Amino acid sequence: MRRAFLTFFYTGLLPKAPGTWGTLAGAAVGALILYYLSLETLFLSMVLITIIAVREIDKEEAESGIHDASEIVIDEVAGIWLAMAMSGATLTQIVLSIIYFRILDIWKPSVIGRVDKHVKGGMGVMGDDLLAGVFAGILSAGTYQVLGYFHLL
Repeated sequence: MRRAFLTFFYTGLLPKAPGTWGTLAGAAVGALILYYLSLETLFLSMVLITIIAVREIDKEEAESGIHDASEIVIDEVAGIWLAMAMSGATLTQIVLSIIYFRILDIWKPSVIGRVDKHVKGGMGVMGDDLLAGVFAGILSAGTYQVLGYFHLL
């Protein structure tokens, strides 16, 4: 059960770029939550999976001895859900959130990279992706507003 959760229903086991697969799977589920429920539900779901993930990642790392294994993608799911909840529910906002989140999650600028390098355990695994999600949500919302201002949407 833990493996299914941490790999987000085994998407983290797909070959090549597990983080991208996890992000896309998370965005698809997040889009369904946005369509049928609300931004608030998506945000609260992100909080819940983050709390559970920190504990489960700590257990997994204690058993395996591996920090931030590539197949663990629940952190990408939480990060993209946070970005989407902050940005909004239109298709453009979702796509912008995915693009910005992947760029920030791969590049890890500034504080995102420091958390990735210096925070251990479940908080370290989740922390950099949550920060990437915050910044991606801000960038996505800002870009959407600018595009709207210039009537490009």
